[in-house]
Amino acid sequence: MGDESEWIKLPIDQKCEHKVWKARLNGYEEAAKLFQKISDEKSPEWSKHLGLIKKFVTDSNAVVQLKGLEAALVYIQNAHVAGKTAGEVVSGVVNKVFNQPKVRAKELGIEICLMYMEIEKTEPVQEELVKGLDNKNPKIIVACIETLRKALGEFGSKIVQLKPIVKVLPKLFESREKAVRDEAKLLAVEVYKWIRDALRPPLQNINSVQLKELEEEWVKLPTSAPKQTRFLRSQQDLKAKFEQHQATGDEEGDDEEDDVPVVDAYELLEPVEILLKLPKDFYDKIEAKKWQERKEALEALELLVKNPRLESGDYSDVVRALKRVIGKDSNVLLVALGAKCLAGLAAGLRKKFQTYAGHVMPTLLEKFKEKKPLVVQALQEAIDAVFLTTTLQSLSEDVLAVMDNKNPSIKQQAALFLARSFCHCTASTLPKSLLKPLCAALLKQINDSALEVRDAAFEALGTALKVVGERIMNPFLADVDKLKLEKIKESSEKVELVHGKKSNASKEANVGATGKGCSASSSGDKADASATRTGVLSKKTSANKSAGASKKMKAVVPPSGPSGKGKKAVEIKEDLSIEVCEEQAAAILPATCLQQLDSSNWKERLASMEEFQKGVEATEKKSLPCQALVRMLAKKPGWKETNFQVMQMKLHIVALIAQKGNFSRISAEVVMDGLVDKIGDIKCGVKAKEALTAIAAACSLPWTAEQVVAMAFAQKNPKNQSEILNWLAAAIKEFGFAGLNVKAFISHVKTALAATNPAVRISAVALLGVMYLYMGAPLRMFFEDEKPALLSQIDAEFEKMQGQAPPAAIRRVAKHDADEEEATEEQDDEENGNVQDLLPRTDIGDKITSDLVTKLGDKNWKIRKEGLDELCTILNEAKLIQPNIGDLPGALKGRLNDSNKILVQQTLAILQQMATAMGPNIRQHVKHLGIPIITVLGDSKSNVRAAALTTLNLWVEKTGMKEWLDGDDLSEELKKENPFLRQELLGWLAEKLPSLRTVPTDLGHCLPHLYSCLEDRNGDVRKKAQDALPTFMMHLGYEKMQKVASKLKPASKDQVLAALEKAQAVVPAKPVVPTKTSSKSNAGAARPVGAASARVNCASANDETDSFKSDAKKGKSTGVASKLKSAPNKKVPSKPIVKDDDDRSGPLFIIIPNAKEQRVKDERALKVLKWNFTTPRDEYSEQLKTQMSSCVAKWVQDEMFHSDFHHHIKALTVLLEHLENEIEGTVACLDLILRWLTLRFFDTNTTVLMKVLEYLKLLFTLLSKEDYHLTENEGNSFIPYLINKVGESKDVIRKDVRSILNILCKLYPASKMFNLIMDGLKSKNSKQRAECLEELGSLIEVHDLNVCQPTPAKALKEIASQIGDRDTSVRNAALNTVVTVYNICGDQVYKLVGNLSEKEMSMLEERIKRSAKKPSTVSVKQEEKTQRPPGTNQNAGMPRKGCEDVPSKLNQARCNNAQSASESTHTIPREFQLDLDKIENDNHAGRCELPDLVQHQLDELYEPVCIPEPKNRSVSPHYDEMHGTTDSTINFVVSQVASSEINTSIQALAQIDEVLRQESKVDAMSGHIDQFLIATFMQLRLIYNTHMADEKLNKSEILKLYSCIIGNMITLFQIEPLAKEASMGVLKDLMHGLILLMLDSRLEDLDEGPQVIRSINLLMVKVLEKSDPTNILSSLIVLLQDSLLATPNNSPKFSELILKCLWRVIRLLPNNINDVNVDRILLDLHNFMRVFPKERLKQMKCDLPMRTQKTLLHALYKLLGPKIMDHLTLIENKNESELEAHLRRVIKHSVGLSGGKTDSETEKGGSTIEDKESKAKISETLAEIFKKIGSKENTREGLAELYEYRKKYSDADIEPFLRKSSQFFQNYIERGLRLVENEREGKGRISSSSSSGFSSPPDEMPYVASSTSIPPSGNGEELGPAVYLERLKILRQRCGLENNSKHEERQPPTSLLSKPAVPTVASSSELLHNKLTHLRDSRECTQEQESHPPTQTNSSTTSATNLDDLKKRLERIKSSRK
Repeated sequence: MGDESEWIKLPIDQKCEHKVWKARLNGYEEAAKLFQKISDEKSPEWSKHLGLIKKFVTDSNAVVQLKGLEAALVYIQNAHVAGKTAGEVVSGVVNKVFNQPKVRAKELGIEICLMYMEIEKTEPVQEELVKGLDNKNPKIIVACIETLRKALGEFGSKIVQLKPIVKVLPKLFESREKAVRDEAKLLAVEVYKWIRDALRPPLQNINSVQLKELEEEWVKLPTSAPKQTRFLRSQQDLKAKFEQHQATGDEEGDDEEDDVPVVDAYELLEPVEILLKLPKDFYDKIEAKKWQERKEALEALELLVKNPRLESGDYSDVVRALKRVIGKDSNVLLVALGAKCLAGLAAGLRKKFQTYAGHVMPTLLEKFKEKKPLVVQALQEAIDAVFLTTTLQSLSEDVLAVMDNKNPSIKQQAALFLARSFCHCTASTLPKSLLKPLCAALLKQINDSALEVRDAAFEALGTALKVVGERIMNPFLADVDKLKLEKIKESSEKVELVHGKKSNASKEANVGATGKGCSASSSGDKADASATRTGVLSKKTSANKSAGASKKMKAVVPPSGPSGKGKKAVEIKEDLSIEVCEEQAAAILPATCLQQLDSSNWKERLASMEEFQKGVEATEKKSLPCQALVRMLAKKPGWKETNFQVMQMKLHIVALIAQKGNFSRISAEVVMDGLVDKIGDIKCGVKAKEALTAIAAACSLPWTAEQVVAMAFAQKNPKNQSEILNWLAAAIKEFGFAGLNVKAFISHVKTALAATNPAVRISAVALLGVMYLYMGAPLRMFFEDEKPALLSQIDAEFEKMQGQAPPAAIRRVAKHDADEEEATEEQDDEENGNVQDLLPRTDIGDKITSDLVTKLGDKNWKIRKEGLDELCTILNEAKLIQPNIGDLPGALKGRLNDSNKILVQQTLAILQQMATAMGPNIRQHVKHLGIPIITVLGDSKSNVRAAALTTLNLWVEKTGMKEWLDGDDLSEELKKENPFLRQELLGWLAEKLPSLRTVPTDLGHCLPHLYSCLEDRNGDVRKKAQDALPTFMMHLGYEKMQKVASKLKPASKDQVLAALEKAQAVVPAKPVVPTKTSSKSNAGAARPVGAASARVNCASANDETDSFKSDAKKGKSTGVASKLKSAPNKKVPSKPIVKDDDDRSGPLFIIIPNAKEQRVKDERALKVLKWNFTTPRDEYSEQLKTQMSSCVAKWVQDEMFHSDFHHHIKALTVLLEHLENEIEGTVACLDLILRWLTLRFFDTNTTVLMKVLEYLKLLFTLLSKEDYHLTENEGNSFIPYLINKVGESKDVIRKDVRSILNILCKLYPASKMFNLIMDGLKSKNSKQRAECLEELGSLIEVHDLNVCQPTPAKALKEIASQIGDRDTSVRNAALNTVVTVYNICGDQVYKLVGNLSEKEMSMLEERIKRSAKKPSTVSVKQEEKTQRPPGTNQNAGMPRKGCEDVPSKLNQARCNNAQSASESTHTIPREFQLDLDKIENDNHAGRCELPDLVQHQLDELYEPVCIPEPKNRSVSPHYDEMHGTTDSTINFVVSQVASSEINTSIQALAQIDEVLRQESKVDAMSGHIDQFLIATFMQLRLIYNTHMADEKLNKSEILKLYSCIIGNMITLFQIEPLAKEASMGVLKDLMHGLILLMLDSRLEDLDEGPQVIRSINLLMVKVLEKSDPTNILSSLIVLLQDSLLATPNNSPKFSELILKCLWRVIRLLPNNINDVNVDRILLDLHNFMRVFPKERLKQMKCDLPMRTQKTLLHALYKLLGPKIMDHLTLIENKNESELEAHLRRVIKHSVGLSGGKTDSETEKGGSTIEDKESKAKISETLAEIFKKIGSKENTREGLAELYEYRKKYSDADIEPFLRKSSQFFQNYIERGLRLVENEREGKGRISSSSSSGFSSPPDEMPYVASSTSIPPSGNGEELGPAVYLERLKILRQRCGLENNSKHEERQPPTSLLSKPAVPTVASSSELLHNKLTHLRDSRECTQEQESHPPTQTNSSTTSATNLDDLKKRLERIKSSRK
């Protein structure tokens, strides 16, 4: 056992790990003591023992283990880091403790598990315990069950997850061990305590005996809910309450019931997969003819759907089959069985069945025509189950469709279905917009002839009344008679709602009472509610009756409880009799006043009115009897008063009463007729309108307007009608649009538009204009059937209102009865909340025929396309459609997966069209059609993905995001491992989620897949996943996401948790819930579709800010009083408390050194977001706020980032006030200020925008004075957003923006400004484009063409492209800008703008002519321009003139240019304009412009030179006056060459051929060659792809077209000047097309096909020979590169033909080398070698590309020599280029060959060739000589020139010209040279046999002589030693010397190609001698470099000795010849 002394002194941790058990025992005991002593739970001592805790519990010694368990329990209880060990320690407990026989060990193990749960580690503990249930040891299983039971009993079901426990319970009951079964039984009882009957379904399949035992135990349990007795560390407050509760006694048990979570049994079940279990012949059987077979299939399905929870999948086929059975099967038994299956399917799938609900609903409803109870009951079960999977909103259309059915059974069952559905609804899920059409349909049914239909309708209405309450239902039941109303109320009282039995109605009716309804009995509640209902409903009924109908006195006394709502004693709700009115009026009016009201003397009546007015003014509001007073005013003569003064007084008093008193609608009805009758009166009309406005303020505008408009159009007085419409238009602007009955007004407006009186029509159109402000474009749809003339007037009115914002409401409705007004207003809001609901929609269901659906699913893509085209036509004709689209969703879903991507895109376009046409109703198709759109995001083609994303966004715009996030559909899509789908979907979610305030909990299902995306192989997917993390966290929270992440594998978990930590720091804030304003008008103004948000129009922001705030506060305190009191916890937003002035006395900005530079660095390093966005997201605002926090005063920052625009105005005011005093601080924070101002550009408030522009003008003016220049960072983050505002609709804003842009030119370089303004041309806003073009014109006018970036040509092309814009102002601005350029550079502008269409060119020329003809006053303009410094605009600070003025301005500038041109001798050098930025930034540049220069030219103003002569265009040297017409004609003809009509193309080609064949007209084609060639190969492509594939087309026509095209091009390429105009890109495409044509096998099959191919071959030869050599060579290199990259798509023959073309061009190089741009060719070769490095070329099957590349390089080197290295100028990083390395190797090789060649003069003293000519000249001269030698006529002359040339340049090397020639040709030249030499020296000729070949050169000679220069390829092309030995042998024979074989064998292998053969004459011998000397020197040089292997194999075979010997022999030959 060892000695104690070995371990007794060891530290505790070492003892705990000691191998001696006693040491461990002692260590555990000491550890327990130590753990109890540590008081600080975060002490570092805990971390020391962290890794030992598992060993504590898993000790092998049982005695020691007990101590270890005790120590571990103390550690877990006290250490803050103990949670980290939960998984491993609990695992040890389960496996090593629970199997111990000692009870104490088991108890400690259980306590350790519970302690871990207490410290918030429930999940890992429960996970390990559930794993332990699979252990083979029953002891462990029993202990695990017991631990779970205790944990559930102590912590409750909120902490312990029940689902995994319930899942394993059935398995535990099947155990063979009785102890396990008994413990499982106890656990089941404990679970039942918490979830009750939800446990029954999961246990329904266990042994019946066990189930019976469980039932008995369950019955014994108390009915009260269990309570949590042990609490987590985070629940200490609950623990304290519980302990207090225990001490005082259990009196609040009922209150605790709400804390027990309701568990759904469905969630505890495991889903079952049934699709795979369906019989294989299910679909065949269910369509079988025998009903028995169909029954078998249904019974098999019925068994499967009995599973309570089904696995999600594609059930569309099953649903379709069941739908067919239910709808069409003749056997009612099968119909019932099918309905049962459908019910089971819906119940098992729940929300996942929502996709199919809309498809089966119509069928189920229609089948209710069956009267058999069996079928009806099954259908009811099915339709109820379907309802639970979706919402009533989505099913309402189907239900409403059958409510008018002729079959009473269907109507009855539909109403009963609604009644049952209402029971499941709440007031929030049954909104008025849904309730209104349903109630309307049900109210029709209560009058039905069938009793059962009426009863069902009463039940449905009663249920609705119970759900939503009387306040909401009363408006819908206003016209129901009393008897039926009582029946509805009776039905309501019988209803019991699913969500609670307490009546909502009673609560609604008792609003404002004591609020003790909760404690009252249920029956009492119902009684009270019934009494209140009677009063309210009777009030509503009578309110709609006429004034004289009923005189009953009914008063409703609202309760005045503690809430204090009751402010008046009694409010009259019914008509008063005349006696009562007189009595009440007498109380406040003098008796004389009442007596004189009906006096016949008008003066007395006038006096009476004056007293009446005084009486009303003197009376308090509460005691003013409004109805009595207005009835007194209506007494005879009443509204028939003839005296206008009296009538005016009456009308004024009515307005006064309405303003002062509690004016009811009954009072309004009394006076309304009179007011409408007098509104058209000239004298009284104004007063009548004022009275109507006062009534509208008292009784609400919607009600008042509806009454008066109806009255006006009931009359026939057009004046009244016109004035009523005018009043209504003005009233809408004052009150806002909220609550107006749009449908009613539109019908009256249509009547007015049809009126014969023009004034009525004009008023109606004006009213429509006002309505357009609020409703937007949808309003026009109501009037599309009007006459065109009238429609044009309406459109003109709408155009006036375009871009205007609806004015803010300045009047508010005075509320008297909160309940009544709220009910009315809320009803009105719902009625008109969405203009889309008012639009007439077409039902296209009958047009979606089965034939159309079949077409959409056809195998032939053409037929599918026909189906899509038909559908598109249907949608176009319908415009707006109802959501009923039959079986179309399934068919369109299939097309989204179509293999033909064009059809997929067409389907997406149709879905976009459907979304627009269907509007919000499209939401019911989200699951079936919307989710497949998301699937398309995974397509590999970017254009398809882009179309899908556009479609998706359009759908979301119509539906909102909730439908998309519900269910598992989104997570299923994200689960697919498609990188495109994942990155697009995550990007879309990251964009959409931040804008949502709430999301469904189903979003959490996406988290596992989101985490897998973080580890995706694709970098883009990972990036998108990281971007999406913060947006998910924003809604789900960090804790939930961390919880899901903790279940991942360890490797993944660490990475995901790290990403979550990073994301937590950048979680965006949730959008703030918009505060409800008191004015319904304001809310309504912003609600309708298409209307801009309401803006407050302030004359002065500073003056009115406080008044706005006070009004808002007042409104909130009055208008929302009832809501605030019902929700006391909600605070009313109030005006922020202003701090003392001392807090705001400091500076606004804190200057931090280098802070601005650091911000720039951070942005470049991507530490912060780059300031670049389309619309600012919250993170940009948060980032800016963070950056400002260190350098901007806190109180200013609070104002700047406040949500209320008034605070923004205040911040801007403060900035303006402090600007001059704090200019340094402003400059230090300028980048942040400008960024904040860009955020304000996105505000919709005009006042803020005007204030921003005011500040900017002052700011930039001060900065220019301070000589400050914006940095690039400041400019790029501000100017683009300022440019966006230049397109504003308001002139005043555009004017300010333009003036700011002009000031900016002083602060920012004009060239950079030009670039930013050019970007503004990409905007869709035509006004912005026009303004940008004008700014560009101004910049060019001031700074000349140097300002154009990147080049004038590119900039002018972009500007000229705007000439074709649809908008007139854009076209004019573009033309004026181009004219400005014309005034600077003249006709050169035509070249700069590029090719314009004929129409655009004519417009430009016309504008230039007009600008030239207009008179101008040059002196004024010149003086202005002289005084204006560079970088400023003369229009600064003022609006730019209209487009008409611009030409004259440009004309004046043009005259200036003309005068300066006339003084060409005094032109200022252009060098001074090179550094444009420096000139712009030079504030003293203005001093250089002296006024006397302008004065100097004033005398010549009226000379003819003022109007310059037209200049010739630089485009063509053959320009004349008619050239513009010729160009236009050629452009037109060339465009027809590419026509799809063969005949049109042939005619065009014939015309061009005629031009090309006439020398006088050929020049007209100059400048059009590229255009013609493009048109030509477009036609070739059309033939290749279309015509040749068209079997109907006659092939002879195609051949004819081929012949015309090829003939034309051959003609063209025979004209060398025109051929050389072809550009590289065009030649590349042309060669590509021609090669494809040559390889077209279809062409060979035609009769004349081979002839066409031969013609193409000839054409290609012409193209290669005549084109610009640089362009053709470059194009072939690029084409070869493309073909090799696309080898799978191109045949090897294609690349081979390109190589042959390259060889041909290489052979032509010596002739063309002077015309070749070698730099460009080497750049192309460099690019080629980058794409295809040497290793890659070697790997190719064919080595021809590599050999061709080397050949080309060698050819270029031979022609250029070492100077080729000077042509690498276009290559960046030359040192890294493989091309340069290759060229260096070639040079080195060549230098090695030439050895020690020197430039010393020859023995004859000839000068070296370098001293005489350049190498290029040498090549050219020798090429000409050899060309002559190769021709029969000039052979002799050529040889003579070659002789003279060699004599003059003794060291000339002709080897390159002979290397590839044959031996015969070389001998021929040698003999020729000897003959010439002999003739010159008078020697005899050689024998006739030697000269026999002279007269006839070989056949191949012309071919080779024509500058062949391809280097040898190694096939015997280099001459060996035998050649030279043979030559020496001939010489020896001629000299009579003996032939020495030894010498023959050692002949030097000197190349014959380097010199001519040596003749017997001395000069030839000397030449050979020189060559040999050179060769020897080269050999000696080679021998000195032994370490390097020689590269010249020929020179390495001989030695210096052999060469000396040869030299001696030759000397002897020379001496013998002499």
